[in-house]
Amino acid sequence: MAGAIDEDTARTVGRGRDAVGSLLSSAQANLKKVFLVFVFFLLVTIWALRAFVWDALKRDLLYARMSAEVVEKTTVVVVTPFDVILLQVKIGLVVGVLAALPTLVWFGRAGLRERGLWPSGYIPRWKVLGVAAVILGLFAGGILYAYELFFPLMFDFLATNAVNAGFTPTYSIVMWTEFIVFLMLSFGLAAQLPLLMSATASAGIVPYETFRDKWRYAVLAIFVFGAFFSPPDPFTQIMWALPLVTLYGISLGITKLVVLSRRAGAEVPIRAVVRERWNLLAGTLLLAGALAWAALTRGALALANELLRIIGSDYRAPTAETLSVLGLDPDASAILLAAVVALLAAGLALFYLRIEALEAVSAPAPGARPASAGEPAAIDLDELDAAGVRAAPPEAFADLTETDVSVHADRALEADQPEKAKALLDRFDEVAAAETAEEEEAEADAEEAAPSDPVTSTAAGVMDAFTEDETTEEDIGGYYYDIAFILDSLTSRAIWLVGTFVVVMAATFAYLYSGGIRDIKNSFLTHMPESLAVDVDVVTLHPVEALIFEVKFSVLLGAVAILPLLVYFAWPALKSRGLVRGDRNTLAIWGGSVLLTLVGGSLLGFFYVAPAIISWLAADALGSSMVIAYRINNFGWLVILTTIGIGLLAELPVTMFLFHRGGIVSYATMRRRWRVFVIGVFAIAGFATPRGIFTMFIVAIPAAVAYGAGLGVLWVYTRVTGTSARFRGEAAD
Repeated sequence: MAGAIDEDTARTVGRGRDAVGSLLSSAQANLKKVFLVFVFFLLVTIWALRAFVWDALKRDLLYARMSAEVVEKTTVVVVTPFDVILLQVKIGLVVGVLAALPTLVWFGRAGLRERGLWPSGYIPRWKVLGVAAVILGLFAGGILYAYELFFPLMFDFLATNAVNAGFTPTYSIVMWTEFIVFLMLSFGLAAQLPLLMSATASAGIVPYETFRDKWRYAVLAIFVFGAFFSPPDPFTQIMWALPLVTLYGISLGITKLVVLSRRAGAEVPIRAVVRERWNLLAGTLLLAGALAWAALTRGALALANELLRIIGSDYRAPTAETLSVLGLDPDASAILLAAVVALLAAGLALFYLRIEALEAVSAPAPGARPASAGEPAAIDLDELDAAGVRAAPPEAFADLTETDVSVHADRALEADQPEKAKALLDRFDEVAAAETAEEEEAEADAEEAAPSDPVTSTAAGVMDAFTEDETTEEDIGGYYYDIAFILDSLTSRAIWLVGTFVVVMAATFAYLYSGGIRDIKNSFLTHMPESLAVDVDVVTLHPVEALIFEVKFSVLLGAVAILPLLVYFAWPALKSRGLVRGDRNTLAIWGGSVLLTLVGGSLLGFFYVAPAIISWLAADALGSSMVIAYRINNFGWLVILTTIGIGLLAELPVTMFLFHRGGIVSYATMRRRWRVFVIGVFAIAGFATPRGIFTMFIVAIPAAVAYGAGLGVLWVYTRVTGTSARFRGEAAD
């Protein structure tokens, strides 16, 4: 196993292990204090959760914006006897560990200092406290946005959607709490974006110009990130993404200020900007404060409520007569809020004026090579100190020759700055070495470049691992070439496949989302015995469970809709590779049979099979004096499997008959490959059905039985008609 780890990785792991050992060794005498910190935060967290946190979360996040009808139906439940205590202990352990880690690092700093992992020079305490305050402030700001705005609106939307769909929002306390904590942490971490961007740009890791020029990719990444970390509906994804996009824009400004400040040094202090532009700053302060006060007291709040009414929101802002901040009366509250707005506006104005001044300082001198403001190549190396030279981006040395750098170094020596002269020469050598390495790598890539097609490139790389005599297409690349050829043949028809999939999926989701799922549920329950239907409730244990079910079902129908098209378009490629035979027109009949059996089987299952099965299961539970509350995920998939599943099962023997009759796949091949089919069905059922071996069996076993029924039908057909079970050219059994 050790041989599988390269030397660099082993060395890195070894250094990490030694660092942890030094940390623990240095903190050994204070481990009791670290443990006491851990226990203290563990117990305080458990006590806080038991005393008031659960009630506060439900009051502030769950019920804050809901209507009375939705509040009455929305509850948080305990699914197992140990849910609450185990959840409290789990959260307490996490909080205790997070609180104890800084204490452990502080007491073990001597060991880290010995290994060079602790800052050796003196760092002013105010800088450390300032950075810590910025980190905590940004984290708190992200959590505050999630707590005060995002979660109340999101839970109102999700619970209302579930109620309108006919489900009862009965959230499991474990799922609900983990959902809240996970999203809160993601907001808190995302709020660190300004600090991350400014720090990496200041250190020269990622230039500011990269953040500025690649903003489109950043916006796309934020929306993709939000698609994973927020519920799958446009409303909450926009609420997630828009603040982060705004934060990215603010971070660009902060990063630019930090970079320009570092490049310009102390030539433009904030005090000088305030002294020179005090009139503009004072005017901004007074104008913003006056406008904010006038808006708060002269109808802006009423206008906001009118806009909320128009868009259908139940939330209402306080009016000018009921406005209260920190318990103050409406007039004092308006003055306080206006003062806050005025200070923010003045801060933004100062921010802009400082950037403007720094850009003017960073502009090239008359007669110098033209460069845009803030461009790295425009940096005057003679104006930097040794630290500034080391922090300068590579672009500052890109156009310099060795003679130019020597001139700059001589000037530094004449100014009694030997450290700066050495830094100039070292930095120039680093940049030159990096450029040489990039050129050599580019040449090597050009020589080893495969054909432009990435598929062909991958195949060529695989084939190069073998000798020419040992490798043939059938031996190694046969399946690969078949798949690549078939996929390539579908590229010209992709618009039809994607278009059909998107139209079917979007139409299905729109129907379900707009109340169709409620109508289907009510219609389904009417076909159960009345005494049982009234006692069957469908609940959602997770806040986004109903939405995810709607999305999954829509995707399933979209995939089924394009299956006949996919086979029809791929037919010529399949036939040219010798994978199929017969008449492609058979597929048109097969596509129609899929539609008919799917609709007919679904109606049969919906009106008779599924109600009978669920009635039998419900009667057994009610007979044991149990309360029936099926999860939408399990209840919905059971209904789907016993409705649409009936149609798909009926289609299987029909498909087998049509494929044999049309000369596509012979009965002999189907009979010979039955083991492959059964194993494949179980494998697909294991991945495609909801988790649990039960649902896998109720899908796979009926499919295997239907396949056997299809073989029986074909056996009778070949005997009655006297046709061969094999096609010409097929080997005998």
